[in-house]
Amino acid sequence: MDKRFFNLYSHDFARVAVASPRCRVADPAFNVQETLRLAKEAAEQGAVLVAFPELGLSAYSCDDLFHQRALLEAVIDALAEVVEASKTLPLAMVVGAPLRVNHVLFNCAVVVAGGRILGVVPKCYLPNYGEFYESRQFSAADNAAVDRITLLGQDVPFGPEQLFELENLPLFRFHVEICEDVWVPVPPSSFAALAGATVLVNLSASNVVVGKSGYRHQLVSQQSARCLAAYLYTSAGLGESSTDMSWDGQSLIYEKGDLLAQSERFLQASHLIFADVDLERLSLDRMHTTTFAQSVRRHAGEVGKFRSTRFALELPLDRDLPLRRTIERFPYVPADGKRRDERCTEVYNIQVQALLQRLQSSGHQKVVIGISGGLDSTHALLVCAKAMDRLGLPRTNILAYTMPGFATSQRTLDQARQLMEVVGATAHEIDIRPSCIQMLKDLGHPYAEGKEEYDVTFENVQAGERTSHLFRLANHHHAIVIGTGDLSELALGWCTYGVGDHMSHYNVNASVPKTLISHLVRWVADTQQIGESGADVLIKVLETEISPELVPGKTGEQGKPAQVTEDFIGPYELQDFNLYYILRYGFAPTKVAFLSYSAWRDRGVGPWPEGGSPARNEYGLAAIKKNLGIFLWRFFKTSQFKRSCVPNGPKVGNGGSLSPRGDWRAPSDSEATVWMDQLARIPDQE
Repeated sequence: MDKRFFNLYSHDFARVAVASPRCRVADPAFNVQETLRLAKEAAEQGAVLVAFPELGLSAYSCDDLFHQRALLEAVIDALAEVVEASKTLPLAMVVGAPLRVNHVLFNCAVVVAGGRILGVVPKCYLPNYGEFYESRQFSAADNAAVDRITLLGQDVPFGPEQLFELENLPLFRFHVEICEDVWVPVPPSSFAALAGATVLVNLSASNVVVGKSGYRHQLVSQQSARCLAAYLYTSAGLGESSTDMSWDGQSLIYEKGDLLAQSERFLQASHLIFADVDLERLSLDRMHTTTFAQSVRRHAGEVGKFRSTRFALELPLDRDLPLRRTIERFPYVPADGKRRDERCTEVYNIQVQALLQRLQSSGHQKVVIGISGGLDSTHALLVCAKAMDRLGLPRTNILAYTMPGFATSQRTLDQARQLMEVVGATAHEIDIRPSCIQMLKDLGHPYAEGKEEYDVTFENVQAGERTSHLFRLANHHHAIVIGTGDLSELALGWCTYGVGDHMSHYNVNASVPKTLISHLVRWVADTQQIGESGADVLIKVLETEISPELVPGKTGEQGKPAQVTEDFIGPYELQDFNLYYILRYGFAPTKVAFLSYSAWRDRGVGPWPEGGSPARNEYGLAAIKKNLGIFLWRFFKTSQFKRSCVPNGPKVGNGGSLSPRGDWRAPSDSEATVWMDQLARIPDQE
């Protein structure tokens, strides 16, 4: 077994750390010991980078003591200890120090790894307002007359336009700025990101006042999002002078606007926070976001000033190193209840608004929809009802048809009838079996002669008859057919092409995955938007096993239908996970499997978010690999021709859609070889 599969560094993640050590003002000997203690802890935890606060070797609040020779020399001695310790620590350290260069004092970040000083970065913007008087002691980076200095006997790059690149982890390239640099309108890190930095580091002191913590979050979140980067923010804490200020030691790690880690504030001890940064996610997002490259060209003058220093570290690849990062099992569905309700509200409104616009622009006031008593058509019916309400039209303008066939269960038929009633649609029931029998006779199918042959033709005749009826009914009533098929089915090709559930006049569910639809229906039930009796039938729908109900047969254990969709295409919860990471990011199957393994194992019973669908089994690596294989083959090899000609429908989320007019354009006759080859690299077991 290749143990490297279970190591985060094998999948372009990097573990980073932010430290907030206890300090003593003007006591570098004490401060360096706390610094090195935390650095060793970070290395033991597998981090490749640890960042410390601004002027951490001296403490930030030294004021005019920065002009004392004794303090400056003690800082150099402390820095020498950092360099010496780095020879045996397999990580890069970024420490803050006051350094004198050609008779000028600078507030600096010093980058150290492998016994080398990789570079010294002076602060660009010195605050001299409010409680800050930095210009009294320091000079800004622009005042430097040199771009290299000699420090501890080493020839070292000096200046703010520096990048530091880890040779054996090429996507890990970081830049350092200091405190105020990120508070200005155009931070230096903006240009650094355009120059290739994927990780942005800020050495800050940042005293605390009321409301400042929230603003730091906003600042760091937005900078990481705009730069498509990770952002590490340090802050001084315990030990800084309280003469006129207080300090909370807030540390933050964001990735592209998402909070990965934050420290507890006002701690009475030195502390570290860790996060595993997804470097490939950042790289692929920059590749997909074409305006990022346009920005590089527009700011070529600033970008061209940057120089890179390469260094190597011994990555901790010789052991299992699982992710220290929450990978949500349901990437389309927020785990937090409040955010989930907000998501459901927004998705529902996007669907309703899109349908409303289509009805208004086409001049239609009626819709035709097929109701199976299952999940997708239930949600589409709810969208139609809300659209009619907003248009001021009666819900009777929804012409709803349930069309039982050869395998329709009494349960789903009853649910379809109840749904149409509680919504207030104009309800109809058409038995499609006579027309299907005629079609099967015309085809010379064995079933028409009394033989129990339930092949794909037998199934698709039923699906086709239903759709054919709906289109002709729409013609007859001057209405449009509302599609009900979802994103998950389209990804897996689980729909009957053309005259089948593949086609409609407008598909409101086109970019909504199955796992999200289940939560949308539950949200409508929980909020009782169609009354208490309506909520009851929605819960029954949610508890119904997903089945196309096209093949007759005896009901199995506990009422399980003879034909169960997930027995053929795999669990939707796994396949939606696969869809998200392959469609949204283009990750390789090995990485998708690693993420899935990280999400779906050893997290207790009940993988669905609280308030979601019933709990199911967790999945081991063997099940993950098997179902990923099903997804890859169906998605890349067999199903694209169906996606190349889909009806109009609204995109609802940043997880993507599969419309050829939207997020996904692909040839219908491509091969799946490269994806299946990658699949073979995944171990068969833990």
